Amino acid sequence: MATSGTTTFDLQIDDLIEEAFERCGMRMTTGYQLTTGRRSLNLLFLDWANRGLNLWTIEEAVFPLTGTAEITLAADTVNVLSAVIRDNTQSPSVDISIDRISREEYLNLPDKQTGARPAQYYVQRANVFKVFLYPRPNSAYSFVYYRIRRIQDAGVYTNTGDVNFRFLPCLASGLAFMLSLKFAPDRTAALKQIYEEDFTRAALEDRDTASVSFIPDLGV
Repeated sequence: MATSGTTTFDLQIDDLIEEAFERCGMRMTTGYQLTTGRRSLNLLFLDWANRGLNLWTIEEAVFPLTGTAEITLAADTVNVLSAVIRDNTQSPSVDISIDRISREEYLNLPDKQTGARPAQYYVQRANVFKVFLYPRPNSAYSFVYYRIRRIQDAGVYTNTGDVNFRFLPCLASGLAFMLSLKFAPDRTAALKQIYEEDFTRAALEDRDTASVSFIPDLGV
């Protein structure tokens, strides 16, 4: 038997909303249903940002340092996972590890204007996402970091969702659960259970599979 030979299946936003309404036992027949469905989908994307790591939203970024200890990152940044300082004074350039510290630890640093190669950074997760470096960079360095970005908004109805294909099933079940709160409360409990199972299954697969070793500290 012949197969399609393709692996490109995806759902446009309008198809995704229609699928979700069908799981609620309804047919999508009005423009309002499209509007409320897209709004619920955007809220669902925000919920996923709170649930943890989504590997497809991890990006590497480079911020050239020009002598300031305070830098503002892109507005769609959710968090900084790890970072290094790239020393561009050497050829080739060298990446040097840097430690993340808490707000209280940064606050207690006595002289934040000390000039040297940065060795620590504090991440301020506020409406304006900032990173504070210590010591203050005094040469041609770059702040190289892996960040989690926000999932892109649904946008127009002919778009596809900004999700990895593995998450399409739980995207449909999650949207069905969200819409059931408004249109089919009798199905909410069942749809929530399906959604949580789908999300757990996808999240367990969406992880780094590199090997890791643990060495016990024997106190020697």
